[in-house]
Amino acid sequence: MHAWAQPASAPAVIQLPQGRPSLTLPELVGTILVHNPGLQIARRVQEQAAAGATTAGALPNPKLEWSDGRQYPVVATGNSGAVTGWGVSQLIENPALRSARMAAAQHGLRSSEAQVGLTRAELVALVRSRAYEYLLRLEEAQAAVEELALLEQTRERVRLRVESGEAARYEIIKADAEFISARQRQRSAQLAVEQVRIRLNQLAAGQLPPGWTLRASLDDALPALQREQLREQVQSNNPELVGLRAEVERKQARVREASAGRWPGVELRYTEMRDPDNRQGVLGASIQIPLLDQRQGPRAEAEAELTRARTRLDGRQMELLLQLEAAWSELEMARLRVEALGTGAVREAEAALRVAQAAYRFGERGILDVLDAQRVLRTVRADLLQARYQVQAAAIEIDVLAGRHAVQP
Repeated sequence: MHAWAQPASAPAVIQLPQGRPSLTLPELVGTILVHNPGLQIARRVQEQAAAGATTAGALPNPKLEWSDGRQYPVVATGNSGAVTGWGVSQLIENPALRSARMAAAQHGLRSSEAQVGLTRAELVALVRSRAYEYLLRLEEAQAAVEELALLEQTRERVRLRVESGEAARYEIIKADAEFISARQRQRSAQLAVEQVRIRLNQLAAGQLPPGWTLRASLDDALPALQREQLREQVQSNNPELVGLRAEVERKQARVREASAGRWPGVELRYTEMRDPDNRQGVLGASIQIPLLDQRQGPRAEAEAELTRARTRLDGRQMELLLQLEAAWSELEMARLRVEALGTGAVREAEAALRVAQAAYRFGERGILDVLDAQRVLRTVRADLLQARYQVQAAAIEIDVLAGRHAVQP
């Protein structure tokens, strides 16, 4: 009588080839942040906004005029000769108009900085999520290897019983079918590992070292989380809300700019003309009077955009707070599932498998009962792996909402 191989109570540590580059999760995130094209594009947009702020603060250039000609007398006493003239003018902008334009540009820069922060936070979340998915797929692949080995042992014992006449022929057929199915699951699990590796390398624009491995675990400790503190962090640090507030302030500056645009400024001029008989110097000023166009249209447009920006800010703030509540609930539920599965369901499934194996040895149960018990244990362990992953995924979502990775340290 042969003894059954007992399944381990938890997935074994996966043995990876020696000499492969080993990255911690922060190292993986840092490498991808350096090379990710999407983040680089967002930073170029920020540089463009900074250039726009510089442009908004530029002073208007003076104008210089020059003229040259000749004077021809129309009476005998007149003199002929060269006539020359030159002039210079300078626009003195309305200080309120200039201040509003510069403020709008500065708030636009803040908005683009917040967009970079949002892109960075979402990228960090995506990297961490895929990194933990990679760990999940690794453990699933290892579990598939263990399951395949266990089913191979089961199939061999069934074959011996069938050949000795202790079991019916259909039992080996069922065992063969289960073994083939397990082998396919093992291959699919290994393929899933490679697919996640490829997706992570795509985020790094192909710059991850060949054959890299990850030093992390699905059971990595989470930072201390308090719901009320998280709500405050969402409202103050979330990069999307920071950007929307900057947009509201930019629209307010646009309203002031549209109002001040009725009086754009004063243009000062000085011109000098010389002819054979005279030299004339003229100092003047010109100002645009808002009689026909009082800039009512641009001001109304700016006020409408301001109202829309405020509405969007208020609505998005409420949405993000609701998302926080949902993520918090998902985290609590995932933790409860991990506790329930890890301390109860897995042990019960292992015990049920041992009972089924013992009953099969003594001829009290058929092979179908053993295979069913193995299938239940496999399902429970897979659920436990998913629950451990969901704990990390919910924590990552909370980090994004709280803006924890929006600012580069």
